[in-house]
Amino acid sequence: MEIKKVVVIGSGTMGSGIAAHLCNANIPVTLLDLKTEISEQARDKIHKSKPPLLLDKSKISNIKVGNILDNFSEVKEADWIVEAVVERIDIKHDIYEKIFKERKKGAIVSSNTSSIPIKVLSQNLTEEEKKDFCITHFFNPVRYMGLLEIVKNENNDLEKIKALKKFCETELGKGVIVCNDTPGFLGNRVGVYAMQIAMTEAFKMKLSIEEADAIFGRPMGIPKTGIFGLYDLIGIDLMADVLKSFIKELPKTDNFHEVAKEIPLVKNLIETGYTGRKGKGGFYRINKTDGKKVMEALNLETGEYHVSKKINIKSEKVDLVALINRDDKYGKYAWSVTSKIIKYASSLVPEITKEFNDIDEAMRLGFNWTKGPFEMLEEIGVNNFFNKVDEYGNNDFLENLAKSKNEKFYGERQKYTDIETLGKVKKKATSIDGNNSAQIYRFKDYNIVEFTTKANALDYNSMDALKKATDKPLIIINESMQFSAGVNLSYTMDFADKGDFKSIEKFIRYFQETCNHLKYSDCPVISAPSGLTLGGGVEVMVHSNFVVSHTNIVVGLVETIVGLTPAGGGCKEMLARWLETEEAKKDPHYAPLKVFDIIGYAKTATSPVEAEPMMYLRAEDKKIMNRNSLLEVSKKILEENREFKAPSEIKFNLPGKTVKNEMIKILEKLYNDKVILDHGMEVGKELAHVLSGGNTTIDKILSEEDMFKLELDSFMRLIETKKTQERIKHTLATGKPLIN
Repeated sequence: MEIKKVVVIGSGTMGSGIAAHLCNANIPVTLLDLKTEISEQARDKIHKSKPPLLLDKSKISNIKVGNILDNFSEVKEADWIVEAVVERIDIKHDIYEKIFKERKKGAIVSSNTSSIPIKVLSQNLTEEEKKDFCITHFFNPVRYMGLLEIVKNENNDLEKIKALKKFCETELGKGVIVCNDTPGFLGNRVGVYAMQIAMTEAFKMKLSIEEADAIFGRPMGIPKTGIFGLYDLIGIDLMADVLKSFIKELPKTDNFHEVAKEIPLVKNLIETGYTGRKGKGGFYRINKTDGKKVMEALNLETGEYHVSKKINIKSEKVDLVALINRDDKYGKYAWSVTSKIIKYASSLVPEITKEFNDIDEAMRLGFNWTKGPFEMLEEIGVNNFFNKVDEYGNNDFLENLAKSKNEKFYGERQKYTDIETLGKVKKKATSIDGNNSAQIYRFKDYNIVEFTTKANALDYNSMDALKKATDKPLIIINESMQFSAGVNLSYTMDFADKGDFKSIEKFIRYFQETCNHLKYSDCPVISAPSGLTLGGGVEVMVHSNFVVSHTNIVVGLVETIVGLTPAGGGCKEMLARWLETEEAKKDPHYAPLKVFDIIGYAKTATSPVEAEPMMYLRAEDKKIMNRNSLLEVSKKILEENREFKAPSEIKFNLPGKTVKNEMIKILEKLYNDKVILDHGMEVGKELAHVLSGGNTTIDKILSEEDMFKLELDSFMRLIETKKTQERIKHTLATGKPLIN
């Protein structure tokens, strides 16, 4: 079965997202709604979306639009028809009746429902029609969320389900898990329970919402929004509807009912319009005090707002064992929430899936957890868990595990896919070295380095691991959401606050030395970026011999935002790439001015399609839709390059003062137009000094070492200024840039 054309019916958030992602896969798609104008508006929103739903905005032409009255005949040509209309069963049944009258024989029909069982959706279909009907539950936003749940019924043609799974995995890049027809399927059944238990335990233990979010966040390997922040993001009213659906569908004996009871405070928020970020606020709100925007948090006991407080639990690393063993309210909350999630998830095996680690993968792919419930249990340790846990009656999984006490119960990971993923390989690889910032694995005849810090920020230890790992062919790859958000600014500022600039200089030198070592190592080095690849992360990537990039990257040299210039060879490597262009061979000013524009404005690309014209990525770099395939493709490159030879060193002929003067004129105009202020001017001048080649002329040859020195000197001059330090501190505190 081939899928060459798709029709999506319903152009709301999910329908639009599915249509856009089919565009990303170069699959022609028709988007239908009640009126063509509605579909056209949806297409316009896709084109303007932020973060962008399209890898390449020009692909918008792949989406045809129409209405279900005049254009329903489009269904006749489709190999797959996706229904994504409102969650009303009568409307869905009417749509299915029309689809099955019009569709060509054998075409797949699916619903994107998140809550209605397939037995209800398909109750009016014939036995023959049921063979080709399933649920394809995408997660929002479709481009960025890895999980797709395919829910089958007992009548399905299983070969067709396999073919659809393969298409969605290969062409759409999804982690596809085939599920039984149970309420909430896998991801939402456990994910929503986890959210509710995190919320209800916070109420019981009288934690503030800031405290709960500080624990049920990064320290537990969960996105930093926390529970109350996530509620606001999804919509408090929408979550109430989700809970009603679960209450209706689940048997009264299910423990979900205990956490789904209506909370008076939440009911009051909805009734008064405090439905989250889309409303007047929610558990958090933005208020104006003395003309300034202030984040406020809700007091769960009084219902009053107060200025939100940052909670420091004095733990930057994800260390679940240390967290649940803390002898304070944070430790008690973490254990209560974690143990209840483990108990609930394990009680669902084998009812919702016989493969318990499918639940873990659903939580990773659909909720961005770093570990699912069973991996949490594995990390805590079986004996430790049972020594600490209270009753777990009527839970066959835990009762059997309590008898066996098998610490190695977990076995293989990611059984839902045949791809040899990083997660699978780490289970079989040997951990040969590591530190607080990175881990080195040896698998067969190559090494893997995985960063392990917050947002995979780089420090001395990260560089140390990279350098040590080049004794074999090396793949730099991470399971976490980000490749690397750049150099650890907190690490740098700790030295700056003490006036210890020599230690900063030593670190930057070591960073440069490591990047240079990666580039000229005897063994090939591959970077496999996904997610944020910024600043120092870009510099690691561009010094690698090969790159295998996931389509969902955000890549850019953004140092100027915090008052710095790239110092790990980013300026050098970008110049080298632009100097290879035909335009640069004719005009010596062309490459420096291009790179000045890209780095000066801290331009970022949100896909490989955008990154290539800026030369963050090269035409020969691999671009992969399925993140799971990054390791497999990287390995193939290593196999193809067994006779690898390091590249020749680059020499630079740069114009010096003549092009620097052009750059200064650009800065002066920006300054006069008040686009930049005093310090922006200084940062721009330093960048101009580096990219022009400093005190050189076009007839002089500069080495890579000369370029490294220019970068280092400019970086050090800037880091020593108070205004750069103010920028860095402001960004660390608020996540936003400071223009000074």
